[in-house]
Amino acid sequence: MPALASHRKPRPRVRSTVPAVGLTSAALASVTLLSSQSAMAAPTPKPSIEEVQKKVDDLYRQAGNATQKYNQAKEATDQQKSRVDTLLDDVAKRTEKVNDARRTLGSYAAAQYRNGGLAPTATFFLADDPQSFFDQTHLMDRMAERQQQAVANFRTQQAKVSKQRAQAVESLETLTESQATLRTSKQDVQTKLTEARTLLSKLTAEEKARLAELERKKEAEAERKAAELAKKQAAAKKEAERKAEESGGSGTETGSGTGSDTGSGSSASTKAEKVLAFARAQIGKPYVWGATGPASYDCSGLTQAAWKAAGVDIPRTTWDQVNVGTRIATADLQPGDLVFFYDDISHVGIYKGDGMMIHAPKPGANVREESIYYMPIYGSVRPA
Repeated sequence: MPALASHRKPRPRVRSTVPAVGLTSAALASVTLLSSQSAMAAPTPKPSIEEVQKKVDDLYRQAGNATQKYNQAKEATDQQKSRVDTLLDDVAKRTEKVNDARRTLGSYAAAQYRNGGLAPTATFFLADDPQSFFDQTHLMDRMAERQQQAVANFRTQQAKVSKQRAQAVESLETLTESQATLRTSKQDVQTKLTEARTLLSKLTAEEKARLAELERKKEAEAERKAAELAKKQAAAKKEAERKAEESGGSGTETGSGTGSDTGSGSSASTKAEKVLAFARAQIGKPYVWGATGPASYDCSGLTQAAWKAAGVDIPRTTWDQVNVGTRIATADLQPGDLVFFYDDISHVGIYKGDGMMIHAPKPGANVREESIYYMPIYGSVRPA
């Protein structure tokens, strides 16, 4: 019998994939080589010392701004906490009044229960005589009046308690928000300061020396500008004194500016002296953000404490202090005036004369005297 032919199709030959694998390996090798070359490419250029200085200064300014936000949030938190405590005390007192009113109502209810709530006709027939009935009826009317007053008082006290409880809940919610803002501001300050310290820690000894030299040049330029301002102010004062003497001779002027000020001028001068005396006594104490003394200060904490020593209360933050008193041009600055810095008004110092100020500079530094031109001036005020 002849063999049956196979109906299966012949299996096609599969080409060897070795060359393809080789090609893929070559491609991967090329990609790896390119990646390695990219990784070995020139690293990001190291910032110059000038760039580091600018970055550090900017970080300290941002930390100053965050410090003012912290101060603002802390002040709001303290005020809100005080309000909540007061409201809770009021609620407790009002609740006691509600309880008193409830006890009064209870006593009336018990009395009515004991009397059995007899009808007027039955009471008339059971009375010993008509007069006693009318006397008892009059007494019951008066008791009914008192009951009505007791009910009205209870409702009034209950409504007031409900209102004060709602206010307390609302104040607690606001307090929670203020506390959250306080935590965020605190974290922002710490983050900025950590960035600045990290940047400075990466500098070599030589770079640190160059940075210190840049700082000296910056300070020298600021002091030069301060000396120019002092010269101009001295000339302006001398001219004012000359005019005062001339007009004083004719009897038409009082001679203010000659050192014989009276009235409000003398009072302002006395306050300024107290402000500066306090500020000078703080020189050498460390800057600590959020601090208001007596061992340490931040910038606005120092200015607030100094003016308080002169009997004048000013707000806590630079953003509020800048709106106190009278705005003053830089050329017209007098001792005791407050000078504010940067566009975001994140720093403040106390003018001491001759283009110089006393201020709490930044973390890591102490309260000191410095030229008002060390930082960009925003504006100045005379609190009182």
